[in-house]
Amino acid sequence: MDQNNLDIIIKRSLAIREKYHQLEIQQNGKEWTTEQDPLGFLTDAGLVGRNVMSHEKTWTKPDSAEELEHKLGESIWWLIVLADRTGIDIKKALNTFLTKTEEILP
Repeated sequence: MDQNNLDIIIKRSLAIREKYHQLEIQQNGKEWTTEQDPLGFLTDAGLVGRNVMSHEKTWTKPDSAEELEHKLGESIWWLIVLADRTGIDIKKALNTFLTKTEEILP
């Protein structure tokens, strides 16, 4: 993925999060806190695990490739949102991780 595409994805992700903040205000009278967002992410990450188990036929729920795809995308979205809310440049964080990992692996 080139840099422009990632920039567009980040911009779209943050715009969607802002729309969710508006829904939260309508429903609960306030936006979710930065501490509540990881709980949403962890819930979705857990569902990724269950959907992978379903995909591999080790969970009783019928296979749902569409739901797995959605939850994988949603998990990436959450990571972008969490990085933004904590002041971390997600592009830099990912690049640093990849570089460090490439250097330590043979």
